[in-house]
Amino acid sequence: MNDTLIHNWNACVRHEDEIYILGDFMFHGTGKDANNILRRLNGKKYLIRGNHDKFLNDPEFDVSAFEWIKDYYVLDYKKEKFVMFHYPILEWQGFFRDAFHLYGHVHNSGKDPQQRQRLNVLGERAINVGVDVNHFFPVSIDSLIKQVKK
Repeated sequence: MNDTLIHNWNACVRHEDEIYILGDFMFHGTGKDANNILRRLNGKKYLIRGNHDKFLNDPEFDVSAFEWIKDYYVLDYKKEKFVMFHYPILEWQGFFRDAFHLYGHVHNSGKDPQQRQRLNVLGERAINVGVDVNHFFPVSIDSLIKQVKK
């Protein structure tokens, strides 16, 4: 599984690309496990902390694998605002100014009708960017902009 995810990542991400991970990078595993995987991944990596990122507390974890680790981040890109948070939230900074909200956390539970109903309330500018709902590939920010503007 890890080898497939690493392959998919590196097929899309170049060494100079910036990539934002919206939490739950590793469900189980040690700091050493995280180090080994992160060394194999292309790009400059930024982490929005998720509830399963326990490896961050392991003294063996090399925090320099990430450019930074935060709980919440707002990115300005091509005159658009992207609010990144691990959890889907009902209203975010710039919500009334058409800012995007990128989240993870719910994994593929959008298949559950009740979960899907709750997520639909967020609107089209709230997007689950987890790999498990995107054919196990990272998603480019440009493709997200195109998706919403269709």
